[in-house]
Amino acid sequence: MKCRLLLGLLVFLCCLAAQAQDTNSGISIEGEGGQTLEYDLKTGLTSYSGRVIVKYGQSVLNADTVKVDKETGEAFAVGDVILQSEGGRLWRGDKLSYNFKTKVITGDAFRSGQPPYFVSGTNLVTNPTNNTYTGTNTYFTTDDNANPNYRIRARKVTIIPGKMIEAEHATLYLGDVPVFYFPYYKKSLGRHPNNFEFLVGYRSQWGPFLLNTYNWYWNEKLHGGLHLDLRGERGIGGGPSFHLQDPTLGDALLRYYYTHDLNPHEVDGYTKPPADRQRLLFEYELMLRTNLSVKSIVAFQSDPFIIRDFFESEYHDNTEPKSFAEVNQQWQNWNLNTLTQFRVNDFAETVERLPDVKLTGLRQQIGPTPLYYESESSVGYFRHVFPVETNVFFPGISNYFSAFRADTFHQVLLPWTFFGWLNVTPRVGDRVTHYSQAYERGSTTDEEDRNVFNTGAEVTFKASRVYRDATSSLLDVEGLRHIIRPSANYAFVPEPNVRPPKLPQFDSELPTSQLQPIDFPDYNSIDSIDSRQVVRLGLHNKFQTKRDGRIDNLVNWDLYTDWRLEQHYEVLLNPKTRQPERIEKQSLFSDLYNKADFKPRTWLTLSSDTRYSVEKGIIREANHTLTLMPNDVWSLSLAHRFRVDSSELGIGNNLIVGTIFYRMNENWGFRISEQFEARDGVLEYQYYTVYRDFRSWTGALTFRIRDNRSGPNDFTVAFSLSLKAFPRFGVGDDAVKPSKLVGG
Repeated sequence: MKCRLLLGLLVFLCCLAAQAQDTNSGISIEGEGGQTLEYDLKTGLTSYSGRVIVKYGQSVLNADTVKVDKETGEAFAVGDVILQSEGGRLWRGDKLSYNFKTKVITGDAFRSGQPPYFVSGTNLVTNPTNNTYTGTNTYFTTDDNANPNYRIRARKVTIIPGKMIEAEHATLYLGDVPVFYFPYYKKSLGRHPNNFEFLVGYRSQWGPFLLNTYNWYWNEKLHGGLHLDLRGERGIGGGPSFHLQDPTLGDALLRYYYTHDLNPHEVDGYTKPPADRQRLLFEYELMLRTNLSVKSIVAFQSDPFIIRDFFESEYHDNTEPKSFAEVNQQWQNWNLNTLTQFRVNDFAETVERLPDVKLTGLRQQIGPTPLYYESESSVGYFRHVFPVETNVFFPGISNYFSAFRADTFHQVLLPWTFFGWLNVTPRVGDRVTHYSQAYERGSTTDEEDRNVFNTGAEVTFKASRVYRDATSSLLDVEGLRHIIRPSANYAFVPEPNVRPPKLPQFDSELPTSQLQPIDFPDYNSIDSIDSRQVVRLGLHNKFQTKRDGRIDNLVNWDLYTDWRLEQHYEVLLNPKTRQPERIEKQSLFSDLYNKADFKPRTWLTLSSDTRYSVEKGIIREANHTLTLMPNDVWSLSLAHRFRVDSSELGIGNNLIVGTIFYRMNENWGFRISEQFEARDGVLEYQYYTVYRDFRSWTGALTFRIRDNRSGPNDFTVAFSLSLKAFPRFGVGDDAVKPSKLVGG
């Protein structure tokens, strides 16, 4: 009787161990409900029936019945088996044997996919020695359809994941008709060796156009393209591109483009661009060691608007790209950065750093004491240069000033916790900065030594409460947890011995609608530091619930403002003329900022970001977004962007932006995007795109209307055709950057 009890207890413990994640094996087993479990004492196999999920590292096995040996890592799966192995490869079949540790797969009939390639066959066997997969009676295609338009059938296929596929006695089928026989067939699974891309259409600013790209592939480390663009009213343009990806030499990108513009368009306030227009972009990045990196970008443009005129999506991302070279060395508590920034475009305003060397001491404990230390020290030679020649009001003038600057900042903090929940962190620091004399066109300042003392304290705590019985089918809530975190951050900086007007401005405070950091070193506008006494008040709320067994945020809400104990006077500019208009004292409280995300469903998100003037009782800025993605058939996005006229950012806006996508069936879909400016009733742009799935190809016909406000509207119609295996656009690019669909 005792033996039976001991045996039963042993079986019970083994079953419990099989259900939990084993810390030695790393294999976890999960069920979807209604499972039965058996443990075989002789074989050591744990058997699950009733839809089981087995995980190990990045590998996930899903099947109706699974037997697992957690010691060897061997798993035997039966019934609608789905295996997602490392590297994102997907295998399906009725029976499959997989070793989670050795990565060996064996099975009968199977299907596999790692887009853009899809394979099906019988008798799958893996060889972990050289990481290859071998199957017999196998079909291979890039057509993501149950009945592909074309496929290659082979007696034997060997797959080297991510590299190539080799087939013996292969036959090419178009539909069900065999058209060609290959005794031996070899196909790269990397980039397509050589292929063409083209986009054809008409644009009112270009006339009829044809944009051509020939993509070439040298090897896995080097590939590129050759561009040749024909624009009826603007002429011919083109150039090469090269992309190097090498673990030793680094990652490099080189793009050159030249066009003889037959009709360069003039922009108000600027000189007319020349007929010969060109751009050069060079990007380089190299990891010398895990903690030592090199990065450089050189962005040359012959005029300010060549990117806007011919590479519209790039212009929207960055209107004035910077050129620099940077070396970064990291240690556990320190970071050394050397930045050299230089101007290559005369029309751009640039702060040249020749160079700027910065040593940052990350927050770290001072020995066995409760004190913490952080610092930031830099030394460099700076030159602030302004645009030349392009501004018609100051043709040929290039103001600039330069100076040497050495800066060092050190701060000590003492984190305390009271009552087990109240966190108080007082801090005290000091900054010393030396400036050499700056006497050149644009500025005249003497040699100065500035000292800035700062102190303050941050007080915060976190409280939470769980409402286990809270449920709502409307809001998809199963239990609720509320987390609240109030905070108050006090910062005091007495008036420095040298104020900003007497210093050359290299790192100065730029106009923004957002609150600047109030404590150091987060506030990094070194040359604009002035007296300050302020308390930043914040309140963070989060409501969480469980959805599909996972924690999901129902509400994420931030509320914060500044209480200015010391109020400065500021010069306000007329937003239209940009000229000084009046001097006004700051309000006691800054604007109230409210940021909230509400997610009543996993597929529905509402976001709100507002800026409210407590003093004037008006909303200065509001950004609201509604996103619906209930399925893969349709999606909807609506956004409202509102900002009043301001002295910092000029004339405001009242934009309404909407995008809807609908897939009518497997072959057809359409997307509509529009932007409406409600201030003056102008529909600024409209995009209408129809998508057609041609099995192995995807076509897109796009019509765009853009209101330029000054001059005639810009009309564009364009058609692009792209191989699914090698798409012209990245995932989601056509929605986020729709200008790419019309040649921008």
